Amino acid sequence: MHIENFKIFSDLVESQSFSRAAKLNGITQSAVSQQLRSMEKHFKVLIVDRSQKQFRLTREGQKLYESAKDILHRYEKLNSELQEMRKVISGTIHISTIYSIGLHELPPYITKFLKEYPSVNVRVEYRRSNLVYEDILHNSVDMGLVAYPIKMRQLDVVPFLEDNLVLICHPKHRFSDMETVDPKLIGEEKFIAFDQDIPTRKATDQIFKEAKIESEPVMEFDNIETVKRAVEIDAGVAIVPQATIRQEVAQGLLREVRLGGHIKNATRPLAIIHRKGRVLTPAMKKFIACLTGKPYEMDKTEQAENSQGQEHNDGSESAA
Repeated sequence: MHIENFKIFSDLVESQSFSRAAKLNGITQSAVSQQLRSMEKHFKVLIVDRSQKQFRLTREGQKLYESAKDILHRYEKLNSELQEMRKVISGTIHISTIYSIGLHELPPYITKFLKEYPSVNVRVEYRRSNLVYEDILHNSVDMGLVAYPIKMRQLDVVPFLEDNLVLICHPKHRFSDMETVDPKLIGEEKFIAFDQDIPTRKATDQIFKEAKIESEPVMEFDNIETVKRAVEIDAGVAIVPQATIRQEVAQGLLREVRLGGHIKNATRPLAIIHRKGRVLTPAMKKFIACLTGKPYEMDKTEQAENSQGQEHNDGSESAA
């Protein structure tokens, strides 16, 4: 029985999907099924209850999963410690990020990091916010970058940056010559918004609620680039993260206007998230340090888990 066998099995249990476990390990779905049967034959037990429609482990399967997680955790911890002893900063860091951070906040940090650690490969996937959380909870990636981080007991959250929310409009719009805009005036305009499940949209809705603004979006989009293109053709105004529109403002394609009045919470917190108890390689720690500007330090919970072994999670929580 090899360490790869336990990795495939753990991925299968956590994703509850043969196809997803296959994708995570670069093998076919039939190979995952064959691997499961091989483990059942090796340990002479039934691992998955095939009488159930949904994926469910037998009692023996649950015990095997818990032991497999412990073995994987110890292996990863050993590998990380050996790298640190040899002062090796290499390997691959797999990141899942929302579009706005990945396209506008992350690139200069990656450039700086790779210049200092050229032996590290950084892979970035652009995802909707809820899918970033799924990627982390299913151990599909090493870390995620999100806005307005959600607290979950399975996750460690490391603050990254804070960005301002600003209003953008067409250069010939009546707001274009203003330094700040009265929130009540926004309610008189055609408003372009993010989809309702996007965290920045939820923050915008809260801003409108606090300012007692009634506004029904004329358009809704799932990413910042489409929102900007709609404002560029003067289809309406929008509230977006300031860092995402620097290029368009510099080129004269958009105008940026600060939100005035008594608006609260017009900032957008960004954070790094990773699975609680996950062993971070030296490369991952260095990358987090590059993002935050300070050495990565484990919190007390993570230290306890790393000293006692991988904590067994009851299951994944969904994130919207």
